[in-house]
Amino acid sequence: MLFPGYRQVARLGLGARSVIYLVSKEDTGEFFALKQVDREGPEDDRFIEQALNEFTVSSQVRHPALRRCLEMRRIRKWWQLRTLLILMEHVKGKTLEEERPRDVPQVLDIFQKVADGLDSLHQQGWVHADIKPNNIILTQDGNLKLIDFGQSCKIGHIKSRIQGTPDYIAPEQAHRRPIDRRTDVFNLGATIYWVLTGRAYPTVLPGKGTMDIARPKDAKPPHDYNSAVPVAMSNLIMDCCKTRPQDRPDDMRQVAARLEVIRRILMREQQAGVEAPPGNSGG
Repeated sequence: MLFPGYRQVARLGLGARSVIYLVSKEDTGEFFALKQVDREGPEDDRFIEQALNEFTVSSQVRHPALRRCLEMRRIRKWWQLRTLLILMEHVKGKTLEEERPRDVPQVLDIFQKVADGLDSLHQQGWVHADIKPNNIILTQDGNLKLIDFGQSCKIGHIKSRIQGTPDYIAPEQAHRRPIDRRTDVFNLGATIYWVLTGRAYPTVLPGKGTMDIARPKDAKPPHDYNSAVPVAMSNLIMDCCKTRPQDRPDDMRQVAARLEVIRRILMREQQAGVEAPPGNSGG
């Protein structure tokens, strides 16, 4: 193993020019994830750049919902960087894309935790910039982790190229305008939209598997597709996905507060349903 003091246990997955391994620390037996990113030529520089960025951000931030990178090792050949090795927390669980939750109270609980983690990230000066179902892992102990900080940036940053996932990208990302907290608000809203409806929110870029230019103004609210979604939650999602950043909730604290209000209303309605007296049988 190229990372001293650790032994390879299994291969967990493949990505763009990268492999993620499960490794264990030789002296303690504790498990970690190790990402290996290889540079075969100049066309791979962006993958190296994203991996370096991921380490920079996730080695600095602190919150239980944010996966941390712990150590990094550069391997060079003939003075050129050939491989990056990044040691990360090992997160056991499934992404929301792999296992989409259907129960509305569970969805509320999940995204309150996501909003709390993102609020902490923002308070530390960063925007995630790629929130989507595949970057949210539900862990086996009932918690969650936000992963993949490769596209993260400082609040207010303007990127030199378009970065983001078409089904979840905010308009300011697609148009290379300043990115801030409200960019993550949009990404989050589009993610909740997909979780509750199974459909992609129509962003300004063509979605996966289509070349059609999506029109956000044609988006239907989630409760049109899923009658179990409270109208208040549907309204929140549509507010998060407004085209103009200034029309969205200002930050994740506002999003979390509205989710909490919806959760309490649902709880009261459920309790009222349980406590309601049986109907008059007549006579």
